[in-house]
Amino acid sequence: MVDRKKLTAAQRRQLLATPAGWIACGLGSGLAPVAQGTFGSAAAILPWLLLRELPLPLYALVLALAFALGVWACNVAGRALAVDDHRSLVWDEFVGQWLALLPLLLAPAPWWAVALGFGLFRLFDVWKPWPIGWLDRHLKGGLGVMVDDVVAGAYAAVVLALVARWL
Repeated sequence: MVDRKKLTAAQRRQLLATPAGWIACGLGSGLAPVAQGTFGSAAAILPWLLLRELPLPLYALVLALAFALGVWACNVAGRALAVDDHRSLVWDEFVGQWLALLPLLLAPAPWWAVALGFGLFRLFDVWKPWPIGWLDRHLKGGLGVMVDDVVAGAYAAVVLALVARWL
Protein backbone atom coordinates (compact mmCIF):
# COMPACT_ATOMS: atom_id res chain seq x y z
CA MET A 1 0.00 0.00 0.00
CA VAL A 2 1.25 3.47 -0.86
CA ASP A 3 1.22 6.42 1.52
CA ARG A 4 -1.72 8.63 0.46
CA LYS A 5 0.54 11.67 0.67
CA LYS A 6 3.84 10.68 -0.93
CA LEU A 7 4.83 8.77 -4.01
CA THR A 8 8.11 6.97 -4.32
CA ALA A 9 10.33 7.75 -7.29
CA ALA A 10 9.37 4.39 -8.79
CA GLN A 11 5.65 5.17 -8.43
CA ARG A 12 6.15 8.58 -10.06
CA ARG A 13 7.92 6.91 -12.99
CA GLN A 14 5.15 4.31 -13.15
CA LEU A 15 2.49 7.03 -13.41
CA LEU A 16 4.40 8.94 -16.08
CA ALA A 17 5.12 5.79 -18.10
CA THR A 18 1.55 5.32 -19.34
CA PRO A 19 -1.04 7.54 -21.01
CA ALA A 20 -3.51 6.70 -18.22
CA GLY A 21 -1.02 7.84 -15.60
CA TRP A 22 -0.28 11.10 -17.43
CA ILE A 23 -3.96 11.88 -17.74
CA ALA A 24 -4.84 10.81 -14.18
CA CYS A 25 -2.09 12.95 -12.66
CA GLY A 26 -3.26 15.99 -14.61
CA LEU A 27 -0.38 15.98 -17.10
CA GLY A 28 2.04 16.05 -14.17
CA SER A 29 0.35 18.73 -12.04
CA GLY A 30 -0.71 16.12 -9.49
CA LEU A 31 2.93 15.32 -8.78
CA ALA A 32 3.40 18.59 -6.89
CA PRO A 33 4.91 17.95 -3.44
CA VAL A 34 1.94 19.55 -1.61
CA ALA A 35 -1.60 20.75 -2.38
CA GLN A 36 -1.95 18.48 -5.38
CA GLY A 37 -5.65 19.27 -5.82
CA THR A 38 -4.95 22.99 -5.85
CA PHE A 39 -2.12 22.55 -8.36
CA GLY A 40 -4.38 20.38 -10.52
CA SER A 41 -7.20 22.94 -10.39
CA ALA A 42 -4.81 25.75 -11.29
CA ALA A 43 -3.32 23.73 -14.15
CA ALA A 44 -6.85 23.10 -15.47
CA ILE A 45 -7.29 26.81 -16.12
CA LEU A 46 -4.68 26.78 -18.91
CA PRO A 47 -6.59 24.40 -21.22
CA TRP A 48 -9.84 26.08 -20.14
CA LEU A 49 -8.60 29.30 -21.75
CA LEU A 50 -8.78 27.42 -25.07
CA LEU A 51 -11.90 25.40 -24.26
CA ARG A 52 -13.90 28.52 -23.43
CA GLU A 53 -13.81 29.44 -27.13
CA LEU A 54 -15.87 26.36 -28.03
CA PRO A 55 -19.60 26.59 -28.68
CA LEU A 56 -21.55 25.49 -25.61
CA PRO A 57 -22.70 22.10 -27.03
CA LEU A 58 -19.13 21.21 -27.99
CA TYR A 59 -17.87 22.35 -24.56
CA ALA A 60 -20.46 20.04 -22.94
CA LEU A 61 -19.29 17.17 -25.15
CA VAL A 62 -15.67 17.82 -24.16
CA LEU A 63 -16.71 17.75 -20.48
CA ALA A 64 -18.52 14.43 -20.93
CA LEU A 65 -15.58 12.90 -22.81
CA ALA A 66 -13.08 14.25 -20.27
CA PHE A 67 -15.18 12.71 -17.48
CA ALA A 68 -15.24 9.30 -19.20
CA LEU A 69 -11.52 9.53 -19.94
CA GLY A 70 -10.91 10.38 -16.28
CA VAL A 71 -12.92 7.42 -15.02
CA TRP A 72 -10.76 5.11 -17.14
CA ALA A 73 -7.42 6.81 -16.41
CA CYS A 74 -7.98 7.18 -12.65
CA ASN A 75 -9.15 3.57 -12.43
CA VAL A 76 -6.00 2.33 -14.19
CA ALA A 77 -3.68 4.62 -12.21
CA GLY A 78 -5.41 3.87 -8.90
CA ARG A 79 -4.99 0.15 -9.44
CA ALA A 80 -1.32 0.66 -10.33
CA LEU A 81 -0.79 2.61 -7.08
CA ALA A 82 -3.06 0.28 -5.05
CA VAL A 83 -4.98 3.36 -3.79
CA ASP A 84 -8.43 4.24 -5.12
CA ASP A 85 -8.08 8.02 -4.84
CA HIS A 86 -4.44 8.98 -4.36
CA ARG A 87 -3.73 12.70 -4.01
CA SER A 88 -1.67 12.68 -7.20
CA LEU A 89 -4.73 11.71 -9.28
CA VAL A 90 -6.06 15.16 -10.20
CA TRP A 91 -7.84 14.72 -13.54
CA ASP A 92 -11.02 15.02 -11.48
CA GLU A 93 -9.93 18.56 -10.58
CA PHE A 94 -9.57 19.38 -14.26
CA VAL A 95 -13.11 18.27 -15.07
CA GLY A 96 -14.58 19.78 -11.90
CA GLN A 97 -12.83 23.09 -12.54
CA TRP A 98 -14.04 23.19 -16.15
CA LEU A 99 -17.58 22.56 -14.94
CA ALA A 100 -17.25 25.25 -12.26
CA LEU A 101 -16.24 27.80 -14.90
CA LEU A 102 -19.12 26.92 -17.22
CA PRO A 103 -21.18 30.05 -16.30
CA LEU A 104 -18.37 32.24 -17.63
CA LEU A 105 -19.05 30.90 -21.13
CA LEU A 106 -22.59 32.23 -21.08
CA ALA A 107 -21.80 35.90 -20.55
CA PRO A 108 -18.72 38.11 -20.54
CA ALA A 109 -17.17 38.33 -17.10
CA PRO A 110 -14.17 40.14 -15.60
CA TRP A 111 -10.90 38.28 -15.06
CA TRP A 112 -11.53 37.96 -11.33
CA ALA A 113 -14.58 35.80 -12.05
CA VAL A 114 -12.15 33.06 -13.13
CA ALA A 115 -10.35 33.42 -9.80
CA LEU A 116 -13.71 33.29 -8.00
CA GLY A 117 -14.67 30.12 -9.91
CA PHE A 118 -11.33 28.59 -8.95
CA GLY A 119 -11.83 29.50 -5.29
CA LEU A 120 -15.42 28.26 -5.19
CA PHE A 121 -14.45 24.94 -6.73
CA ARG A 122 -11.61 24.46 -4.24
CA LEU A 123 -13.98 25.39 -1.38
CA PHE A 124 -16.60 22.79 -2.33
CA ASP A 125 -13.95 20.17 -3.17
CA VAL A 126 -12.30 20.52 0.26
CA TRP A 127 -15.44 21.19 2.34
CA LYS A 128 -17.37 18.32 0.70
CA PRO A 129 -20.95 19.29 1.68
CA TRP A 130 -23.61 16.63 1.14
CA PRO A 131 -23.66 14.65 -1.12
CA ILE A 132 -20.02 15.26 -2.09
CA GLY A 133 -18.57 13.74 1.09
CA TRP A 134 -20.94 10.78 0.90
CA LEU A 135 -19.98 10.12 -2.73
CA ASP A 136 -16.30 10.45 -1.86
CA ARG A 137 -16.61 7.82 0.89
CA HIS A 138 -18.87 5.35 -0.91
CA LEU A 139 -17.86 5.27 -4.57
CA LYS A 140 -14.60 3.56 -5.45
CA GLY A 141 -12.37 3.24 -8.48
CA GLY A 142 -12.20 5.74 -11.29
CA LEU A 143 -15.86 6.67 -10.96
CA GLY A 144 -15.36 7.43 -7.27
CA VAL A 145 -12.37 9.62 -8.03
CA MET A 146 -14.29 11.63 -10.62
CA VAL A 147 -17.87 11.99 -9.45
CA ASP A 148 -17.37 13.92 -6.19
CA ASP A 149 -15.37 16.61 -8.00
CA VAL A 150 -18.01 16.87 -10.70
CA VAL A 151 -20.62 17.56 -8.02
CA ALA A 152 -18.26 20.08 -6.36
CA GLY A 153 -17.84 21.72 -9.78
CA ALA A 154 -21.62 21.85 -10.23
CA TYR A 155 -22.05 23.49 -6.80
CA ALA A 156 -19.35 26.03 -7.66
CA ALA A 157 -20.96 26.70 -11.05
CA VAL A 158 -24.33 27.45 -9.44
CA VAL A 159 -22.79 29.92 -6.98
CA LEU A 160 -20.63 31.49 -9.72
CA ALA A 161 -23.69 31.84 -11.97
CA LEU A 162 -25.56 33.62 -9.18
CA VAL A 163 -22.64 36.00 -8.60
CA ALA A 164 -22.10 36.53 -12.35
CA ARG A 165 -25.71 37.55 -12.68
CA TRP A 166 -24.87 40.73 -10.77
CA LEU A 167 -21.53 41.46 -12.53
